[in-house]
Amino acid sequence: MESKNLIAISETIINAPVEEVWEALVSPAEIKKYMFNTTVVSDWKRGSKIVWKGDWKGKPYEDKGEILEIHPKKRLQYSHFSPLGGQIDAPENYHIVTIDLEEDKNKTKISLSQDKNPTEEAKMESEKNWTMMLSGLKTLLEERHP
Repeated sequence: MESKNLIAISETIINAPVEEVWEALVSPAEIKKYMFNTTVVSDWKRGSKIVWKGDWKGKPYEDKGEILEIHPKKRLQYSHFSPLGGQIDAPENYHIVTIDLEEDKNKTKISLSQDKNPTEEAKMESEKNWTMMLSGLKTLLEERHP
């Protein structure tokens, strides 16, 4: 069965300056607060590894990838592989996650996409998870800007 390349998309506008949104995207302490209590390890340089560790629905996991693009306050793009998906660890099974930031006054628009969703159901599940993550990020940062 040939898999489709369905792209999951999630967007939000956060009432916080782009500098703060960017810091929250690359700070392991901040990521842990809004991304399902995930521990992230990376030096945030192009070509560097990135690892996510934690528990998802009661199962421990260790996902991995590589920083593909990093343009502070503009774009973060990385590959991502999760063994929980049941696929073998091969380049064709890595998603590409792209996060673009756009500042307008003291608000920041985040546009996130994840490629290689093999089914419409997988795409919808990815969108649901990314929307929850962005919602957590929005709540975290907007609590600092009442």
